[in-house]
Amino acid sequence: MKRAIIMVIDSMGCGAMPDCRDYNDIPECNTLCNVAKANGGLHLPTMQKMGIGNLGDVKGVPPEKDTIAQYGIMKEVSKGKDTTTGHWEIAGLVLDEPFKVYPQGFPEDVINEFIEKTGCKGILGNYPASGTKIIEDLNDEHHKTKYPIIYTSADSVFQIAVDVDVIPLNELYRMCHIAREILTGENNVSRVIARPYHIVDGKPTRISKDRRDYSVEPPKPTMLNDILNSGGRVIGIGKIEDIYVKSGISHAIHTGSNREGLELTLKAVTNTLELDKIKIAESKEPSQCELIFTNLVDTDMLYGHRNDWKGYGKAIEEIDAFLPQIMEKMTKDDILFITADHGCDPTVPGTDHTREQVPILVYSKADDFKPANLGILPTFAYVADEVKKWLGV
Repeated sequence: MKRAIIMVIDSMGCGAMPDCRDYNDIPECNTLCNVAKANGGLHLPTMQKMGIGNLGDVKGVPPEKDTIAQYGIMKEVSKGKDTTTGHWEIAGLVLDEPFKVYPQGFPEDVINEFIEKTGCKGILGNYPASGTKIIEDLNDEHHKTKYPIIYTSADSVFQIAVDVDVIPLNELYRMCHIAREILTGENNVSRVIARPYHIVDGKPTRISKDRRDYSVEPPKPTMLNDILNSGGRVIGIGKIEDIYVKSGISHAIHTGSNREGLELTLKAVTNTLELDKIKIAESKEPSQCELIFTNLVDTDMLYGHRNDWKGYGKAIEEIDAFLPQIMEKMTKDDILFITADHGCDPTVPGTDHTREQVPILVYSKADDFKPANLGILPTFAYVADEVKKWLGV
């Protein structure tokens, strides 16, 4: 059975797009190279062999003359620099218009409708902010009023943060569903995000495994739908299920960390994942082909947005150190794509995503697979085209 594996290292861009200033970013943004430089070099022996050091000045990762993979850079055609836009283009869906953003917070009518429909009686925040800072700033008032904390960023997101000991997790998810229904039409927002936290050693601490993203539904079918409709199986690991609103996905499982995402990907590759327990849609059995689609979010969520270049570097190294286990278990019928969805350079001013091109590494053990320099590719949709060719859909 032909299989494709896509691993998205969330936000690991590799250089500013020509139109970066239109997104309030500076030409110097380059998540991968700047993180490597800030750390005094990265140790990435596996990705070095694949050719990632050939894509720019990645300190500690010299260029490789004889790579084991195909390597290149992909530019983004879609208008945006967010998770949904990047992942949709990876799956072949290009957006001509960007999602709406709210640099001054959400309009009064939106907030009033949210309060009325949720019955929460009031909200806190409603301004662009770092998620970790706003819960620290508003936690005491949140405990006093029991109002949810609402905030956004430079991206198209409506984020709801609550201490789950104040507002239960199921109530947070209910609020997100209501917000998703409100934020359509002229107030269309890419994602409503549930941001649960609790108090650990006196400090508000986010609960990564219970985060949920409520994305707008893809307006057109993607590569995922094509695979599923052709009798294939699509396994989403991490927040993939949320990004595509389950569309085109037969099996899905959320993760609490990159390590868990890597381990689940390995289980999927070795056919030891308990598929019956994570099935969310019917697929033909036995499947004719399979896509394993993994998002590794720690680089973005824990480090990029927090300007933590040291943690970001360690996260990339952790992924690199795990890759040989996955690659070793691949067969000649498998192909692996490693890429990103946007940038989030922790070394430049601000805590938001950065408008960047992304790396692409492609590996297979197939007899006819040839390592090569792919150069600069015009769109992230290159991945969708290649996956469909490989799987024959």
